[in-house]
Amino acid sequence: MALDNLTPAVDSTHKSKRKGRGQASGMGKTASRGSNGQKSRTGYSIKRGFEGGQQPLQRRLPKVGFYSGVIKPYVINVGKITTVASLDEITMDSLRAVHKISNSVKKVKLIGKGAKELASKIKDENVIYSGMNK
Repeated sequence: MALDNLTPAVDSTHKSKRKGRGQASGMGKTASRGSNGQKSRTGYSIKRGFEGGQQPLQRRLPKVGFYSGVIKPYVINVGKITTVASLDEITMDSLRAVHKISNSVKKVKLIGKGAKELASKIKDENVIYSGMNK
């Protein structure tokens, strides 16, 4: 098939309406903008979300959807769970072996009586105790 004739078929297109080109065009005088007012002027543009002075919808609805990027640690009370204190070295894997911790947990914080004494046993940077400033 040759692409010689790229013109549209007869009567398949029509000229666009030309606004503001005299009364005979049907869109003369005010160019279909109505009579007076801000909307009839050139350069008019409305702000996004503007509702004519009424409080806009995006300001009437409550704020929603904030997500904090700070990872809060899973807390283990060493005073209540004594199996943690009996471990030779404390890592995430060894804590998961003695205590039921979800795989989604990335950090663990040891609190309670005896947590500071376990500081020398901690071998994982993701395990902290209540005396640390992290």
